[in-house]
Amino acid sequence: MTSAVVVGGGPNGLAAALHLARNDVEVTVLEAADTVGGGARSGELTLPGVIHDHCSAFHPLAVGSPFWRDVGLEQYGLVWRWPEIDCAHPLDSGDAGLLYQSIDETAAGLGEDGRRWRLLFGDVASGFDDLSADLLRPIINVPRHPLRLAAFGPRALLPASAVARVFRSPRARALFGGIAAHAFNRLDRPMTASLGMMIAASGHRYGWPVAEGGSGAIIDAAVSALRSYGVKIETGVRVSARTDIPDADLVLLDLSPEQTLAIYGDEMPSRIARSYRRYRVGSSAFKVDYAIDGDIPWTNPDCGRAGTVHLGGTFDEVASTEASRAGGVMVPNPFVLLGQQYVADPTRSAGNVNPVYAYAHVPKGYDGDATDLVTQQIERFAPGFRDRILATRSTGTRQLHDYNANFAAGDIIGGANDGLQMLLRPRTAIDPYSLGVDGVYLCSQSTPPGAGVHGLCGANAANSALTWLQR
Repeated sequence: MTSAVVVGGGPNGLAAALHLARNDVEVTVLEAADTVGGGARSGELTLPGVIHDHCSAFHPLAVGSPFWRDVGLEQYGLVWRWPEIDCAHPLDSGDAGLLYQSIDETAAGLGEDGRRWRLLFGDVASGFDDLSADLLRPIINVPRHPLRLAAFGPRALLPASAVARVFRSPRARALFGGIAAHAFNRLDRPMTASLGMMIAASGHRYGWPVAEGGSGAIIDAAVSALRSYGVKIETGVRVSARTDIPDADLVLLDLSPEQTLAIYGDEMPSRIARSYRRYRVGSSAFKVDYAIDGDIPWTNPDCGRAGTVHLGGTFDEVASTEASRAGGVMVPNPFVLLGQQYVADPTRSAGNVNPVYAYAHVPKGYDGDATDLVTQQIERFAPGFRDRILATRSTGTRQLHDYNANFAAGDIIGGANDGLQMLLRPRTAIDPYSLGVDGVYLCSQSTPPGAGVHGLCGANAANSALTWLQR
């Protein structure tokens, strides 16, 4: 029987293991930590009974992932929960842009920009499944839906700042800008519109749900599926050299390019090793978890109904702070992504004590304490928030790296999303998962289609490995 070892038990490592096991491969997963899950863990970080997500929190791409839908994680215990409003972006005026799963409801709230929002996102949302079949895999391929891709391409190649000019109202521009900022890139750079458009469209297609009980519930369901296929999972096993990996027909690595070089660099073809050495990490995150008494006192009450709230002010302000951050400057008003997962999933709260999740975009490797800056940014749109804080826990860039070695310098997206690296990661190749070493493949979020708990990096890499076996 064909055997495989998967090094790293994050979402992509588990997805790779599951895809191989479903194709009659005997699989062992090796995880350095005491539990699997990578960035999709959850637990009590502040007060007893209050459940926080450790990193990944909202899952528009996971709920719509063709791989997880084919597996059927719901049959293994996973329950999705949706907030009434997927995303809110408040302004200092008290106004707010609101993203609903319904594109019509979103458009209705954007006034004169409603028609423009429909024109920009309507076809992308309605054809999201076809479009993602081409975009959520290596970019160098034969398109399965060329007409759909051709219609999306001209918009996707634009800077987010160019697309934002389509809108007239500050709330519509800000709503799009906050979504586009998920790219961790300057918003005036080419192709920065693409990720914002795909995330917004995925919200209109599937919503931005959370997993009941925390993001770790996704991992629990995946582990249940793996056990049903007889996959062995060994935790507390650190792999730092080739000799730490048992002999197997296939080896898949849910690791960063840097870690991969440390293990296989001497065996990789020199051109591939050079590509891995040139691979750039992205900007960093600084995370703060709060336990608060009651709800956040938003100036705009609609923000209290949203699962995700983007805090950054107008589009121009977000674009300015992201440009400064990309240039290595820590600004006093960083872009902050805030999560109120308990709005959709009250099981995470302990009585009237609710968990609040927030992280700021900070310069690469920032080693300061941004806790107060994050709190100030929340207080800016929710006066009185500070008075409701019962406990906090801050996780800086070094702590993020210590928590997960794939988060180099606090980079939670697996590599810089700029230039050609946005499209061609970790290297330019028809099969970017291959290390050029027989039977060895990279399956982490540093491969297409990038960050998220969609499992597609792992499934795609496993499929490449199976194709190699057949050859």
